[in-house]
Amino acid sequence: MPRVTQAHLDARRRQILDAARARFATHGFARTSMTDLVEASGLSIGAIYRYFKSKDEIVAAICEQSTQALPAELTAASVREFVEHIRTLAHAEDHARLVAQIYAEAAVSPPLADLVHRQLDDLRAEVAALLPGREPADAARIAEAFVALCHGYTQQLAVRGDVDPAPFTSALVAIIES
Repeated sequence: MPRVTQAHLDARRRQILDAARARFATHGFARTSMTDLVEASGLSIGAIYRYFKSKDEIVAAICEQSTQALPAELTAASVREFVEHIRTLAHAEDHARLVAQIYAEAAVSPPLADLVHRQLDDLRAEVAALLPGREPADAARIAEAFVALCHGYTQQLAVRGDVDPAPFTSALVAIIES
């Protein structure tokens, strides 16, 4: 019997996660069954269960793959590009709607809430690190507001569709320059 390569296994896992991401963004977690994921991925139920024990495990894997593409430094221009990147992801990949679903699920799932909490802590720490010369408490305060406003913009995109990034960009620049 031929041995399955790691590349093949990784491709199948990505296929499942991509299908789940798309389905969760459009239908939510509660209205997505494993049968729906079979249909969306084109794989068998057995193939999906080979990689994930449950739908909750798929949700956690999606969250763990998530990364914020923070700029290398926080300038007015880089913040503008970052906010535009958030907007692009919302349109191209339905990312904002997926994030809304993750936050809603995290509100009722302690394990997912722990994962999201850790990711937000890491994101705030990354933003604070982009504020050289600031007192640690000041950098932490700025990072808290920066992350909250970015996530607020994402939620607005999820609910309203397209939202002008200019006011959010201006507010973010004001926060980092305060």
